[in-house]
Amino acid sequence: MSSLRASIAVIGAGPRAAGWLERFAANRAAAGRGEPVTIHLVDPHPAGPGRIWRSAQSPLLKLNSMAADVTMFTDASCAIDGPIIPGPSLIEWAEQVRAGHIDDGRVTDAVVRAELEGLTGSSFPTRRLQSHYLDWFQRRAVELLDADVTIVVHANRAVSVEGGDDVQQVTLEDGSSIRADLVLYALGHNGRALDGEPAALAAFADRHGLHYQPPAFTADADTSALAAGRPIVVRGFGLAAVDLVVLLTEGRGGRFDRAPGGGLRYTPSGLEPRILIGSRRGVPYHAKISSTLVGDRPPLRFFTADALGRLLGRGTPVDFRSEVWPLIAREMLHGYYAELFTGHPERTASDWSSFVARLALVDPFGDEYRALVERAVPHEDDRLLLDAFDRPLDGTRFENAAALQEAVRDYIRRDLRLRSDQGHSATLGLFTALLQCMFVLAPESGSPGWSETARTDLRTWWPGFFSYVASGPPGHRLEELVALSEAGIVEFLGGGMRVTADEDAGAFIVGGSNVDGEFAADTLVDAWLPGADAATSDSAALRDLVARGDGAERDGLIEVRPSDSRIVRTDGSVHPRRYAIGPFTTAPFAGAFSRPGTNALSFRENDAVAVAMVRRLSGSEAPAGAVEPPATRTSPAIA
Repeated sequence: MSSLRASIAVIGAGPRAAGWLERFAANRAAAGRGEPVTIHLVDPHPAGPGRIWRSAQSPLLKLNSMAADVTMFTDASCAIDGPIIPGPSLIEWAEQVRAGHIDDGRVTDAVVRAELEGLTGSSFPTRRLQSHYLDWFQRRAVELLDADVTIVVHANRAVSVEGGDDVQQVTLEDGSSIRADLVLYALGHNGRALDGEPAALAAFADRHGLHYQPPAFTADADTSALAAGRPIVVRGFGLAAVDLVVLLTEGRGGRFDRAPGGGLRYTPSGLEPRILIGSRRGVPYHAKISSTLVGDRPPLRFFTADALGRLLGRGTPVDFRSEVWPLIAREMLHGYYAELFTGHPERTASDWSSFVARLALVDPFGDEYRALVERAVPHEDDRLLLDAFDRPLDGTRFENAAALQEAVRDYIRRDLRLRSDQGHSATLGLFTALLQCMFVLAPESGSPGWSETARTDLRTWWPGFFSYVASGPPGHRLEELVALSEAGIVEFLGGGMRVTADEDAGAFIVGGSNVDGEFAADTLVDAWLPGADAATSDSAALRDLVARGDGAERDGLIEVRPSDSRIVRTDGSVHPRRYAIGPFTTAPFAGAFSRPGTNALSFRENDAVAVAMVRRLSGSEAPAGAVEPPATRTSPAIA
């Protein structure tokens, strides 16, 4: 380090930065304090919550995780080098604030305070409440730092970093600069400039006086042009689409009430647009599961770390779809039926040992599997057919749009029943098996043993399937969707959705695979998050990193060395002073927070980077060595 007081610039001060800061404090203390250091946190949004989790957003927007499943603290499950410092999960924090054991929770907003008072472990918290938890955690992390560490917060944006291998100069948007020995990019999710299809659609809309809203973070999107009573076409059916529907309905004064029979009923405010929504699947992501496991919890049988290691080490490229996906499919079926047969034997017509022996021998997508399940599982609701589970509307034609509406409503009602009724806890067995498979796959995602096609599948198809199964909305949001459909506010367009920008018609032409016909629309919303692309990011600092060659870009992501998240330069060398963590890097995707007791990937990455930076500041860092095989992001956070 230089002869002056050492300094670190952290670009981005959201939850990933807060998690790194806590790990830096813990590892610095374990290493014996060290020389004085100043840490600069650069972010226009509040340190801790950052952009995505800031409190200044609609009180209707929620996490898709229950309060008991969210923590920022390491625990005994974490396989890390640094010291473990336990702390409260979100629900434990809320309970301690309510009991007066935490007196600096700073929950002064009356609406958020009322939510906190009624919060349970199975509640889906609002993002505003999560913002308070993250703010508190940020302050705990700062308190862990010793007296020789100074924190300086810059409510600003970084636009460039210069300095080569020497001391770095970080220039901010207001023209000021920071001298830094080390730089950590911790920007979280980024927006991006319009390119590709969104750019073409935006230009088409401008030419014809239409309205096109490109992929955006829901809390940041300008929905003012989506006028009351006007039909709008929404493409996408994941979390961003569900959040958009919430803002356009309840967010505009509509009201949900329980009807006398127990069903949900929507009363419009008159300010809602008419929402026509579809996607490739034509159905929303599966609801979050609220049941609990009651049967056996078998270890992985088919897709184990050893099995994957043998595939990747054989010397020829491994294909994901033909070689790995069938193993994951078997594992999902194994987990599902283990819970069904051992937890609910009254719903089966066979014993578990004979069924599982046959299950291991049949093609999970073939006729023999179907025949086996039909014999052993009497109730159709208990049979899991993975093709239909993934694409429930494929190959189905409806005589008119009204029939499609009822079919999708019935599908959603059934999905809610299967994922909330304790008698159908086999769905949780499936989820648990899928989660275990993700834990096996993530560490090997950067292996050189994958084929190029497999690498594409690991970036696109696999995360999409995982999110569809594991990262859907709270169940009540889907119940609301049914009520909105019954009220005529929402109309389902079905699967195989296609949109054509027709120059002759001067309109978006919309159709699908489940009903005949097409129609013209003048408003289109692409309701999903912007894809990662560092070169066109809305972060000037990321664009600068790529433009200068100080960060290699692969598939839109900044390449990092897996062991310590050091940034890899375009010449293949590892930058001696720059690190990066978050969804814009090639590291396996790790959410900012995770479930307690799961050896969370984000905690492991935060700790490894903190260890490396503590050692770098102290001069005890090992030689850089060769660049390791890069990782590939494989799955989204279960957040």
